[in-house]
Amino acid sequence: MNFDGELLIWIQSVCVNDFLTPFFKFITFLGNSGWIWIILALILMVFKKTRTIGIMVILALIGSLIVNNIALKNILMRARPYEVVSGVERLISAPHDYSFPSGHSAASFSAAVATMKGIKRFDYKGAYTALYYGVLILAILIAFSRLYLGVHYPTDVAAGILTGWIIGNLVWKIPIKNNELKG
Repeated sequence: MNFDGELLIWIQSVCVNDFLTPFFKFITFLGNSGWIWIILALILMVFKKTRTIGIMVILALIGSLIVNNIALKNILMRARPYEVVSGVERLISAPHDYSFPSGHSAASFSAAVATMKGIKRFDYKGAYTALYYGVLILAILIAFSRLYLGVHYPTDVAAGILTGWIIGNLVWKIPIKNNELKG
């Protein structure tokens, strides 16, 4: 067995319990197909002050989908850990795509970083501080849920976080015509 598989088994042996399992199933559900992030983006786009941030979140999610789910997963074709590592317990329905990188982690971090960068760029305070930390905490929880539930290796999640972080930052390099919120 490889270190990645051993680490996942250790994470599950330390963390999995009857109390937390429903919580992490719900957290991973929030990340399914990026719906929670799409809803966040749509809410942000409703308000003129945060419209650009919402647009950047959508662009980050599209970038994450292309890079991670369409390109990398299908090029690298890594099997899910529960398919090859004895002792990994899959706690949700089997995903139908490859394991590397974690699409949930990538989408969550691309959306969270795009949101956080927008809040920081426009120097928003008050309730935006709660949003800033809220999206980061949710992204971390979604990424961890993939390990907890046994559907990703730690390196899948780490790669998803890294690509999401990069994409979430890169979308802010895109010039937007008539951007009312230039920082």
